[in-house]
Amino acid sequence: MQWIIRAFQDSDTEPVVALWHEAGLTRPWNDPYLDIARKRTVQPELFLVAAPATPEGPGGATVIGTVMAGYDGHRGWLYYLATAESARGRGVARSLVQEAERLLEAMGCPKVQLMVREGNEAVLGFYDALGYERFTVANTGKRLVADV
Repeated sequence: MQWIIRAFQDSDTEPVVALWHEAGLTRPWNDPYLDIARKRTVQPELFLVAAPATPEGPGGATVIGTVMAGYDGHRGWLYYLATAESARGRGVARSLVQEAERLLEAMGCPKVQLMVREGNEAVLGFYDALGYERFTVANTGKRLVADV
């Protein structure tokens, strides 16, 4: 399978939400549609999808991977990295991370970080293989807008 990586388009909304559900990334307190809408207003070029390359051209309605990145002037962050079950183990996620890193570095971003839910050793191993280092921190957060 060949794929292309491109910026998210409005027509990707339903396939992306379906992929996030399939990958177990959604949570009841985060409306994925609102997360997409919010990202479309801030650095939308850092919301990437992987789509199969087809004989008639790249892309199409199928989305086989996503990553959402952001840069706040201090460091970059990665969110919503997902690969469709049917495309796992082929390098899609690695390609998405590398493209997000390339875009962040082009913006002057010196460091990128991400959060992995506790106990998700397979995902931690994936990031280990990409050269990410683990460190111990306490994450805190405060919801400013309730999605549900």
